[in-house]
Amino acid sequence: MKSIALLACLLSASFLNSCGQDSSDSDKKGPQIKTAICRLTGTKGNEAVTGYVSFTQKKDGVHIKAEVSGLTPGKHGFHIHEFGDVNCDDGKCTGGHFNPTGKQHGSPDTFDRHVGDLGNLTADDSGKASHDQLDKVISLNGPNSIIGRAIILHSGEDDLTSQPTGAAGSRVASGVIGIAKD
Repeated sequence: MKSIALLACLLSASFLNSCGQDSSDSDKKGPQIKTAICRLTGTKGNEAVTGYVSFTQKKDGVHIKAEVSGLTPGKHGFHIHEFGDVNCDDGKCTGGHFNPTGKQHGSPDTFDRHVGDLGNLTADDSGKASHDQLDKVISLNGPNSIIGRAIILHSGEDDLTSQPTGAAGSRVASGVIGIAKD
């Protein structure tokens, strides 16, 4: 039985080498995702919150653009969470902040932060928020890809320092990040 398993492994390795690819090569040479989109919907009790977040891969980072309505006026924590599971009323099924590098929570303008730390959206007196930034940590491709993960908007401001999540309060909206049609 061990001989059969060893033979299967050798044949798989031989096949991959003959194709000139292994899993790391396919990440580099496969089709590259250029744009992604996330439609936000309110969690239970926050049904008025709606919006979208778009992501465009650029040479020097990912351009993030967001438009959200139905928020309470003020700042709202804005993060990428580890799972794209939004099948729960409170948004908690998305897990914690996306943090494949094992860093501390921080500000979006530093490299020493969770990959998913995007800072805050600021809603005006009518509950509308717009956001436009270039993020140099996230990616639409490779090991830090955000595709298939979730965006979470929180009820309060991310203080950018409290560990492990910025003390931003409950989750008021969620959505899954998917590949957009170019």
